Amino acid sequence: MTRLPFKDRIEGAVALADALSDYAGRDDVLVLGLPRGGVPVAAEVARRLGAGLDVIIVRKLGAPGQPELAVGAIASGGGRVFNEDLVRLMHLSPTALERIIERERKELERRERLYRGAHPFPQMKDRCLILVDDGLATGATMRAAVNAVKSTGPREVVVAVPVAPSDTVEVLAQEADRVVCVATPENFMAVGRWYLDFSQVEDVEVMDILAEAWARQDAS
Repeated sequence: MTRLPFKDRIEGAVALADALSDYAGRDDVLVLGLPRGGVPVAAEVARRLGAGLDVIIVRKLGAPGQPELAVGAIASGGGRVFNEDLVRLMHLSPTALERIIERERKELERRERLYRGAHPFPQMKDRCLILVDDGLATGATMRAAVNAVKSTGPREVVVAVPVAPSDTVEVLAQEADRVVCVATPENFMAVGRWYLDFSQVEDVEVMDILAEAWARQDAS
């Protein structure tokens, strides 16, 4: 039995790494964290698996006047997904949708420059890509990430999270090659409910984690 809530993201990451143990020691595995909260989880998973670490930027497309309501998501590399039912329900025209996309694309590009700097994008073709977040609610951002990395020709795409609702896991299982989720509690409500410490992860922490990981990888 998984003890919930997790103490913090690192405890969630340890449990997730245990569930991913069959990927340990493989030189074709690359762990991709979704900023910001997914990066510390991904870093601990990558460390325990002996795998490389990188980042894939994803931005939720918030509905007009309701930014927390996702009508879709976009990701590095051009991946995008939409909640078609919600788009129709809110009567969002293609023009209105493009305005939302353009706003979030600017923020996505800003974060790419901030986090990555001059560090090149990793080679993904023929690799096993493990996409990690600290949890999923609707799964829209993760679906966009999966959509983006599929176009790079990976051998396998794995979605890995400590916690998510079972229906979201089922949706992702149709799009990724495998979904690894440590816990699927009922009455999910929000990811933060399943962590005692769900402190916001700041940009500087993401940058420090990536810089340390990349320096270690470049030296090996």
